[in-house]
Amino acid sequence: MSIADDARFWNRSARKYAKGRVSDEAGYERTLERTRALLKPDDRVLELGCGTGTTAIRLAGGVKDYLATDISADMIAIAEERKSAAGALSNLAFRVTTAEAILPGDAPFNAVLGFNYLHLVRDLPGTLQHIHSLLGAQGLLITKTPCVGDMNPLIRLVLPVMRAIGKAPYAGVFNATELGRHIMADGFDILATEIHATKGKDRRPYIVARKR
Repeated sequence: MSIADDARFWNRSARKYAKGRVSDEAGYERTLERTRALLKPDDRVLELGCGTGTTAIRLAGGVKDYLATDISADMIAIAEERKSAAGALSNLAFRVTTAEAILPGDAPFNAVLGFNYLHLVRDLPGTLQHIHSLLGAQGLLITKTPCVGDMNPLIRLVLPVMRAIGKAPYAGVFNATELGRHIMADGFDILATEIHATKGKDRRPYIVARKR
């Protein structure tokens, strides 16, 4: 399977995904509150894997510019609909793209966000290195993503089968410790690792890392 296959999967899933509810609302609100506290009014923010735009719409009002991206055109179409319904978000832009297609510019980002994202990339070190290049000095990487390596081992057996029949996208297998090592190896200092779940077993560490 390729990135194009993953994009087709998410396009097929977009409308159903948009109708789904957050399983842990309190945990999600904690993540939003924590992230909002890290962002400044003059910041330029990039969100990778924004899905249908819910988080972008909730956070964009507190920063100068917010670019939210996803590989799924159908997800971005729904995000645009939600933005229109929300109104007064002229600083928020949505774009269909991959992280690697975004080029470092003269005005780098102050923060890159990736929620439920890093486990979906095919080259984790390469993606982290590119994120590093997109950030300005002391820029922040803020991420919360499933660590499949810390989950039930049966999931690792089922995932390849699900991918083969088009019922799941690519998902990398790493645990929280390995994810932290990757982040540090690719030019970041980890400032905080937190768990924001308020129920159940959360295998998605919330990590704040600063560009070295």
